[in-house]
Amino acid sequence: MPTRILPAGADPDAVRSLVTLLSQLPDAEPQPPVTDSTQLVDALARLAAEAVDELPEVLVVHERIGPAPALELIREIALRFPAVGVILVTSDASPGLFAAAMDSGARGLVALPLSYDELAGRVQAVAQWSTEVRRHLGQGGEAPGGSGGTVVTVSGAKGGVGATLTAVQLALAAQASGRSTALVDLDLQCGDVASFLDIQFRRSVADLAAISDISPRVLADALFRHDTGLALLLAPGEGERGEEVTDRAARQIVRALRSRYDVVVIDCGAQLGGAGAAAIETADTALLVTTPDVIAVRAAKRTVRMWDRLQIRKAEETTVVVNRQSRHTEIQPALVQRITGTALARTAVPANFKELQAVVDAGRVHELDARSTVKQALWALAGELGLARAAEGAHRGGARGGVRGGVRGGGGRDGARAGGLRRRKE
Repeated sequence: MPTRILPAGADPDAVRSLVTLLSQLPDAEPQPPVTDSTQLVDALARLAAEAVDELPEVLVVHERIGPAPALELIREIALRFPAVGVILVTSDASPGLFAAAMDSGARGLVALPLSYDELAGRVQAVAQWSTEVRRHLGQGGEAPGGSGGTVVTVSGAKGGVGATLTAVQLALAAQASGRSTALVDLDLQCGDVASFLDIQFRRSVADLAAISDISPRVLADALFRHDTGLALLLAPGEGERGEEVTDRAARQIVRALRSRYDVVVIDCGAQLGGAGAAAIETADTALLVTTPDVIAVRAAKRTVRMWDRLQIRKAEETTVVVNRQSRHTEIQPALVQRITGTALARTAVPANFKELQAVVDAGRVHELDARSTVKQALWALAGELGLARAAEGAHRGGARGGVRGGVRGGGGRDGARAGGLRRRKE
């Protein structure tokens, strides 16, 4: 990842020479220079207000910056922005000044006239120091199970039961209620979120898989901002790239999203892989969508048992959502609950595909009419889960006395072995 370097100095010629050398350094990303101490502190304060990771890793301060003396400026920066490594550029490289610079909080000193080798070595050392400081700051401020927003996974008992539609509408409901929301497509080979929302995209979740430290800037580059306000992290267009997203990568991605958004909705599809298993295990709420027919309910029961065998999630910590519910079906939600042994969402989604057909065929399910009973039910489900306030008059079908369970604090079980999908030892 490139090292962001912010040069600062009042002498245009000196700053120009500095920027020229910095541009030649490998993996360097020089920022536009600042010309005085006030502008510099204000710029750093704005970046720090967004996130620590938005700050440059290295700050190169020329001795003639003004109006504040360079050493006083360095001392203020070291106190207010301790994750930024400061290098002082000076014509006086005496031991006395070196000691004074270190006492003020500088991480290095480079003598004038500038030498490429000296500047490159000092920048590299300071950048490594800054990266380690940020890593430790991030570990120290994070709760064991992750802190921040609510994570909800949506899985299908089998293909075609409506998991993606459910995930999209839950995310839309959360966003509409004023909560910052990310929608993630972890159905890595067959993901359809992009098709449902009629978008073309370049970056996907696979682009984050190999990154060991996902900063807010890196995350923002991978997200697609939809017209509805949703932040979308999409499945790769080439299904084979899904193998790049390991369980470890999935945990890190979910953790990064949780820290930036109030609500994170993850479509895990119907096929279980390491990434999906990791997401389900660490989620606050894991939904399993089924339809009220024998084949789907049997598939839901198999899925629940498999999650339990693999120590991904216990049956009582899983919430089943019954889609396409009708009073005329022999299998009612209460029976689904008894068969699967799970918690049951109080809100069942009615069978009314005619309402959906036009927007599904057009790939614009976000334009589903607010009067649709399907949309009302799904938004009511969002309210039931605490993702949004349920719309007034929202249709609630099916069982009313279902158990609200299936919600737990993020973090999962440390001893779980979801990623490799290994069986529990007998």
